[in-house]
Amino acid sequence: MLIKECKGYELEKEKSNTSEDFFNRSEITFMEDGTEKTLHVLYVRYFDTTFQEFTPFKQDPIFAQDGLEVSLKDIVALVCLLKNPGLRGRKRLYINSKQEFASYFQGINFEKLPEIFSSLKQQNGYQLRSPLEFILQPN
Repeated sequence: MLIKECKGYELEKEKSNTSEDFFNRSEITFMEDGTEKTLHVLYVRYFDTTFQEFTPFKQDPIFAQDGLEVSLKDIVALVCLLKNPGLRGRKRLYINSKQEFASYFQGINFEKLPEIFSSLKQQNGYQLRSPLEFILQPN
């Protein structure tokens, strides 16, 4: 699977009676079997204020790689796909439970994430051989 892009953004109200401003969207675009796919993860923005509870990161942006600042919303869809490769067949995922959100981050090898973003910037893609490379293995 070739990862082509990972990005995230805050939704903004389109109409005064909607609640978009309570949500963030994270997207990962990838090529699999010659088909380009995008997974959109919509989640409650509040989780951005509690990420220190389930990640090693202390601030947002969470890291800078090759002059590119990477924020939590940029990695959410990536982490979801790494943790649950079955999501490759889905277009959308909605997370409104803090427990579910945190579960996607459990066991992720956060030290390896910058190499994906470095490759995305330098080579316009990252060849993912196995999601297991990003999951911490028990000793």
